[in-house]
Amino acid sequence: MMAGFAVAAAAYAGRYSILAWNAFKARPPSAKLRRFYEGGFQPAMNRREAALILGVRERTPTEKVRTAHRRVMVANHPDAGGSHYLASKINEAKDILLGKTKGGGSAF
Repeated sequence: MMAGFAVAAAAYAGRYSILAWNAFKARPPSAKLRRFYEGGFQPAMNRREAALILGVRERTPTEKVRTAHRRVMVANHPDAGGSHYLASKINEAKDILLGKTKGGGSAF
C-alpha cells in the first residue's frame, strides 16, 4: 500500500515538474532586463561613451547621473570583488558627464 502511494506521489511530482518546465520555456522574454554597455573602451572617453557606461542619456540631470554612478559602482566596486580598471572608467564617466574632467583621462 505504501509503495503504491510513493509511486503515485513520484508520478505527480514528475508530471508537475514537466508542466512547470514547459511553462518556463514558453514564457515571453522579460523586458525588464537592463542592457549595459558592452565592449571595449575608446582611448579618450567622450560624453557618448560616458553615458553608455552609466546607462543614462548624454543630457541627463546631475542627480540622475549621481544615482546611476552609485548603482553601477555598487555592482563593480573593487572592495566587493570588482575591477579597479572598471571602477576608474565608471568614475571617469561620472566626471565627464558632470563636467569635472581635467583632461587627464583614466589612470589606466
